[in-house]
Amino acid sequence: MRKRRTDWDVVIAGAGPAGLSAALVLGRACRRVLLCDTGTPRSWASNQMHAYLSRDGIPPDRFLALARKEVLRYRGVRFAPVEVIKARRVDRDFAVTLAGKRTVHCRKLLIATGLFDIVPRIPGIDELFGRSVFQCPYCDGWEMRGRKIAVYGRGQRGFEMARAMTAWTRDIVLCTDGRASYTAEQLRLLEANDIVLNRKRIERLEGAGGRLRAVVFRDGTRLARQALFFDTPSHGQSTLAESLGCTFDRHGGIACGKYEATNVPGVFVAGNIIRDVQLSIVAAAEGARAAFGINRDLTREDFLTRANRQGGSHAGNTAAVRKNLARPHAAQPRG
Repeated sequence: MRKRRTDWDVVIAGAGPAGLSAALVLGRACRRVLLCDTGTPRSWASNQMHAYLSRDGIPPDRFLALARKEVLRYRGVRFAPVEVIKARRVDRDFAVTLAGKRTVHCRKLLIATGLFDIVPRIPGIDELFGRSVFQCPYCDGWEMRGRKIAVYGRGQRGFEMARAMTAWTRDIVLCTDGRASYTAEQLRLLEANDIVLNRKRIERLEGAGGRLRAVVFRDGTRLARQALFFDTPSHGQSTLAESLGCTFDRHGGIACGKYEATNVPGVFVAGNIIRDVQLSIVAAAEGARAAFGINRDLTREDFLTRANRQGGSHAGNTAAVRKNLARPHAAQPRG
């Protein structure tokens, strides 16, 4: 049997909550892990991270620094501030190209590169984004509860964001920035919930010190608002999954199964690129689940490899072990 040339057990692309959580679990499982990151978090404009148990309200960069310090205590984990450019299958392993043309080899690959939000191109929004303009009500809705809220979005996206915001306030104006078609039933529901529909084209946002004061329309009218929540498309920060042949679901997320395994053997995903519940604490949980699946696969592979090396009279026993390990298990260990 050819000796495997692997520098690392696992390469993790992305060191946000998902990647860091996976690295922590794998480091504690005595795995050799290379954790790569470009330093472009989705939360670049946020002052605080919310809905993360024991860390509610912490600045995102402070959270990442603390998490990285914890992870790097494990001697098998290394951090590289570089982008994973591409990866390709080489026999049973992966050749991973990093920025700078360096290539490393690993047995498993975890993609946790995250998303970027497409911020609406409205004059004045950049100075307000992350302070009084937000894309996630679960992250920032509590701080804006009971206030005068504008929702920006067209079609179904705008309708769903307006509906979601009723959990935090009853003073909502849905601004579609032009014509938006809604069914009679949707219009009835908006009206019944006191949500005002405004189809006027937006000229700019006005504010001071990061605080929104008004939405100014092209006809010169102004709408006094204290915060704006938007729902626009987002895109992935990496094309690794596409290049490897991973499949995507109808929502644009990378499709995955048990323990965040993709359709490509040896490739796992975690975090917002799955496009499920997009909270940091959920991303961390997905990273931990992926790490469990990765370590389980590595352990089973090594278990069989050691048995195969015995050879000879043990061949029959090895085949039986292989057949047994291939069977699905009714329950898996937790914790």
